[in-house]
Amino acid sequence: MGLTAIRKTLKVGACVFGVSAIFLIALPGMFLDLLGMQSGAQLQWSMRMIGITVFALAGNMWNNSKQENEERVIYVARIMCVSAAALGLLTLLIPVELTWFGYLYAAIGFGFSLSYLVNLARVSRR
Repeated sequence: MGLTAIRKTLKVGACVFGVSAIFLIALPGMFLDLLGMQSGAQLQWSMRMIGITVFALAGNMWNNSKQENEERVIYVARIMCVSAAALGLLTLLIPVELTWFGYLYAAIGFGFSLSYLVNLARVSRR
């Protein structure tokens, strides 16, 4: 049960990251505005670069969800559990007044982290 759920979490996370990446690449100014951050040409360029990196991460998450080796899937889930929690925390620490989008983005990160954590615990019990 836990391993199947981890694989599904990786796939759903890959889709969410893929959409986020496209958003960051295509509309970085809007993304920054939704977070309540000032938007300039340099920061928008940085967001596009981050979008490319997030797109690569999404592809790796999808591919890792299909790994035959269960230990590798578990290892990736551990990394993503910490990374998703860190994303949620860093979103809450943005040095601006948080917007609804900031809270939503943080909640999504924490939600993925919790999913990985719960399912990693299920896998370790077997």
